[in-house]
Amino acid sequence: MTSHEIDYKIIGEDIQIVEIELDPNETVIAEAGAMLFMEDGIQFETKMGDGSQANQSILGKVFQAGSRLLTGESLFMTHFTNRGYGKRKVAFAAPYPGTVMPIDLSKIYGNELIVQKDGFLCAAMGTSMKIHFNQRIGSGLFGGEGFILQKLRGDGMAFVHAGGVVIERQLNNETLRVDTGCVVAFEPTVNFDIQRSGGLKSMVFGGEGMFLATLRGTGRCWIQSMPISKLIDRLAVGGANSRKESGSVLGGLGNLFEE
Repeated sequence: MTSHEIDYKIIGEDIQIVEIELDPNETVIAEAGAMLFMEDGIQFETKMGDGSQANQSILGKVFQAGSRLLTGESLFMTHFTNRGYGKRKVAFAAPYPGTVMPIDLSKIYGNELIVQKDGFLCAAMGTSMKIHFNQRIGSGLFGGEGFILQKLRGDGMAFVHAGGVVIERQLNNETLRVDTGCVVAFEPTVNFDIQRSGGLKSMVFGGEGMFLATLRGTGRCWIQSMPISKLIDRLAVGGANSRKESGSVLGGLGNLFEE
């Protein structure tokens, strides 16, 4: 199915939203609860599946919806369609502060993009979403993404949400090591794995964790500066950094002498 052609505008800097303009009978699909506002003439319907296969059987829709549960997403998706006579707008907001990445899947190798399991925000009708199993046990256990990722496929616009600032890197038969959990998306020509961060001393006292994600090959990848797991850790009252004294020579050991 050819994806619908949609116009869009990214609004905001630190906390972004995407505003999509739909022609009559154009549709955009989105995660449940992502809608910020919609103009008169936009109608929405909650469905199983992404609607990319017009003749998909009920069993196929149930399987596709069930596979979304494995990625931690809702069983259903919401389809927003312009039923009016002129152009109408609908906007979507991400669940936490960060960047909305507009990605033209027609310009991605193989029209496929591998995305972190909670990264999808919305896309033009015709975009399919399937689970992508990480075949490497190490990266599944320690890579911050788990065994299951999302695979977006189509020839239209898709919008992915990331935490903090996003960096796009082009790898040319290169290797890039990244903090685990900071990988947002990558093309299927890039291999994702994990490696130990260094020797025993570096792993225990280096502050970078025991493992690093490794991206290797030729293709594009996208990296986020503040994944939701790291944001939660910083905000948690009882988190690892809640009582850190930045100017203390003793660091965390200084807490031993507090009353």
